[in-house]
Amino acid sequence: MIVPMRLLLTSEQRVADFEMKALSMNRFIIFIFACAIILYAHESSRQQMMKGEFIQGVDLSALAEIEDHGGIFKENGMAGDALQIFKDHGINFIRLRIWHTPVAGYDDLDKTLRMARRIKALGLKFLLDFHYSDTWADPGHQQKPAAWENVPFQALKDSVYQYTRHVITALNDQNTPPDIVQIGNEIICGLLWDDGRVCDQHNTPQKWAQLAELINQGVRGIKESIDPGDSVKIMIHVDRGGDNAGSRWFFDHLLAQNVDFDIIGLSYYPWWHGTLSSLRFNLHDLAQRYGKEIIIVETAYPWTLDWRDDRHNIVGTASQLHAGYPATVDGQAKFLHDLFDLVQNIPDNLGLGLFYWAPEWISAPQLESPWENVTLFDFSGELLHSITAFESASSDLSAPDRSSCSFHLYQNYPNPFNPETAVRFELARQARVTLKIHDALGRHVRTLMNNFAAAGEHAIVWDGKDDAGRDLRSGLYICSLQSDDQQQSRKILLLR
Repeated sequence: MIVPMRLLLTSEQRVADFEMKALSMNRFIIFIFACAIILYAHESSRQQMMKGEFIQGVDLSALAEIEDHGGIFKENGMAGDALQIFKDHGINFIRLRIWHTPVAGYDDLDKTLRMARRIKALGLKFLLDFHYSDTWADPGHQQKPAAWENVPFQALKDSVYQYTRHVITALNDQNTPPDIVQIGNEIICGLLWDDGRVCDQHNTPQKWAQLAELINQGVRGIKESIDPGDSVKIMIHVDRGGDNAGSRWFFDHLLAQNVDFDIIGLSYYPWWHGTLSSLRFNLHDLAQRYGKEIIIVETAYPWTLDWRDDRHNIVGTASQLHAGYPATVDGQAKFLHDLFDLVQNIPDNLGLGLFYWAPEWISAPQLESPWENVTLFDFSGELLHSITAFESASSDLSAPDRSSCSFHLYQNYPNPFNPETAVRFELARQARVTLKIHDALGRHVRTLMNNFAAAGEHAIVWDGKDDAGRDLRSGLYICSLQSDDQQQSRKILLLR
């Protein structure tokens, strides 16, 4: 009688054989899941590339002057190039203002050309901000350059055209063309006053027509100076972050004049422009109303209310703070986290990104600053850890249109974290939700919630432990929120 070999195996051997097969099957499942994650990440990355890189920008218009006056920027105590420091932490776009003939010589064409070379040498993109003035242009000041002060309107239009074309041509000639160009800075009341002024008694059909003519001459100067086949996006910038009525008033009038532009730019400083809720409402309405791409092209938040030099700081009282965001480094980081999240979720993927204004404007030995407590460096020039907001801005795995979702999962804060992080989500209506944590291979490690939740915002603290209460190792984890057939995910980084 021949006994099959498999029947001669001992019970221990059969168990071992079964365990080996089970282990192989588990490894196969983990392999398939890991491949799925890689494919998902690849597809997400491909879709982001098709849309264009999300802008994580900073306005460094003051950098050259600060460096010339002895300002030093440091990371971990080591002095370095501010541009390189920002690039190392996720910044991919630099904004520069340009003045016609500034008294101090900074922000003129020569300095802009030098900065553009530094920017492009690091592989960064840049936005050029025409103020069409010799000094600051903002909602309350739109003074003509002295060279254009008394020219008739037709000559003024030609000056705008010739000057704009000259600047863009000079940048092209040194192979540092801008990627985005602003025609004017915070022009809610127009530019080149009084010819292009449109507020108060100047709010007339004739003045709107003149403003449109001036802007179109700037656009013409840009388009006629770029090489065939190249393209530059045109931005119109106002300061109306949380002011929906003001924003609509301006863009309704401007678009009625057939002005050709691509991007709506907004400034948003909470002490001037309202709450994040009002900003969110405005952004959603503008996106749906005009269908144009949107950038928060100026924003900032204080990391302290203290001061170092004797120059008055623009932000210096608790009354200027946004509720829920203290004037601390963590408060600054939280503000940026939430602002990035808000812009990433503008309907129809029309949120292109944001720029932090003057993060380098520290108080230098020979140059005091009114912005020293709103920078991304401390009083000694050391980089603040709030810079991590830029690093984690691209960690979003899914960027859904919130207008069509019944819920929204925010990026956790802080991220990276140790030992705890807050996971926040918002429901449009009562629903049963599951909130789970998986490791990078897709293995379930923790259920944070599996229950009905009321409409509104919720926050759950994760302590970096698994369901059994054991500390998890440092690494990347995936937080997933699911309700019915909808799901959103975020990357979370645990650093022990």
